[in-house]
Amino acid sequence: MNDVSKRRGASRRTVRVRASGWVLAAVPLGLACSNRRQVTPPAVPVTVAQAEQRTVPFEITAPGTVEPMRAVAVSAQVSGIVTSVRFREGDDVREGEVLGQIDPRPYRNALQQAEATLARDLIQLANARRQVERYQGLAQSEYITTEQFEALQTSAKALEATVQSDSAAVDNARLNLEYTTIRSPISGRTGSLLIKEGNVVRAQGSGPLVTVNQTQPILVRFAVPAPFLPVIRQHQGGGLVARVRPTNDTASLSGTLIFVDNAVDTTTGTIMLKARFANPGGQLWPGQFVTATLVVYEERDVVLVPVPAVVEAEGGTYVYVVSTDNQAETRPVVVGRSVGDDVVVTQGLAAGETIVTDGQLRLFPGARVQIRNVTDPRRGRS
Repeated sequence: MNDVSKRRGASRRTVRVRASGWVLAAVPLGLACSNRRQVTPPAVPVTVAQAEQRTVPFEITAPGTVEPMRAVAVSAQVSGIVTSVRFREGDDVREGEVLGQIDPRPYRNALQQAEATLARDLIQLANARRQVERYQGLAQSEYITTEQFEALQTSAKALEATVQSDSAAVDNARLNLEYTTIRSPISGRTGSLLIKEGNVVRAQGSGPLVTVNQTQPILVRFAVPAPFLPVIRQHQGGGLVARVRPTNDTASLSGTLIFVDNAVDTTTGTIMLKARFANPGGQLWPGQFVTATLVVYEERDVVLVPVPAVVEAEGGTYVYVVSTDNQAETRPVVVGRSVGDDVVVTQGLAAGETIVTDGQLRLFPGARVQIRNVTDPRRGRS
């Protein structure tokens, strides 16, 4: 074979190889184009709910502490030996109920002595007055000197002052005798017994016998951010309702706001409030920590969506709205406060629109959705 023939044969082989390559390359390209025409993104399964419009209370929630309405440390008002204690720790006592007794004998004797002194001086005063009456005529007839008569009058007036002093001493002795019986100044619950039977107590110097806390009614103290003060003051005249829940498994208790502090705490930027609760079952206990909710007013025609429907992103806050042809679109919204499991939408959404509450991670604008579940409008169940 000559060189020309060899080159022609190589050329034919080269053409065949190149042609085969074009055919092979063309086949996958055609298949790919065919697949793009046939494959469409599947519908994304989502859970949806409808935006609601309803009246909701404007509430301020803050941690609070339960306080007794009154707390009185019961102390001895006279000195002596405690001869009896007539209550047990933790007892409920009534106002005026006897809590204990201090040995009354020294004070009974002091009262008797004061009464005897008063009786003696009353007799002397009566005698002095009779002498003044008797000698008044003699003084007018100048049978006695003016100085003698004035001395009798002075003696009678001095005895009048003595009798007044004696009467005060009797009252004081009687009061001290009454103080030997220790009574509860308020109705409430007793705490730990701090002075036992047989102890010697001193007036205003031995510490309290016991502390009595008034728990019906009872107070809850809580602090709210100072920016809420104007709206609280605006609606305070109508008697604001406060609620607390003693434990997670009990119903909330309702009370009334009775106190707004006269200054903002500059350290925390909050203002102190107090609410009063009847506490009939004794569910609230002094020192207990609770969550207090102040109901300021009711807000009408508020649009609400479940909290999971709201998506926070760098570009802002939005929700996915499902159109009538089951396509998802993003909707920028402005949200406000939370109300239970929902959040208030102040701009961007109308009541009745369908929004996605679960499945947003796979969505994009224009994506087809498959509604797999609809959240109950009352937010309680699916």
